[in-house]
Amino acid sequence: QLQLVESGGGLVQPGGSLRLSCAASGGTLGYFAVGWFRQAPGKEREGVSCISRSGSSTKYADSVKGRFTISRDNGPNMVYLQMNSLKPEDTALYYCAAAWDPFTTHQDMCDTPTRATWGQGTQVTVSS
Repeated sequence: QLQLVESGGGLVQPGGSLRLSCAASGGTLGYFAVGWFRQAPGKEREGVSCISRSGSSTKYADSVKGRFTISRDNGPNMVYLQMNSLKPEDTALYYCAAAWDPFTTHQDMCDTPTRATWGQGTQVTVSS
């Protein structure tokens, strides 16, 4: 059974950078679309970015376009989220999730991640 563990969160000043990692075990992450999601207190969960199985296609929320980059390395079963030019409004608990179905597209993954395996989340706080 696929399990996901996020890491790399922390406290950073506005304008700073963080790199989040999502490590998978118990299965082959490369079979599935993967996404990063976030949820701030009092707000709904938001799809931040998603990537196709091969890594050739990506999708980003408008709020992070040009600042965040999603990537994957299927060899070691890893997915990353490079976050640059961080803003206070990026503060949230960030989760990675992998689709259950290998035919779920990265677009569908970002829009409706209802059938997915989730990690426990890593906190990102952007504050001076």
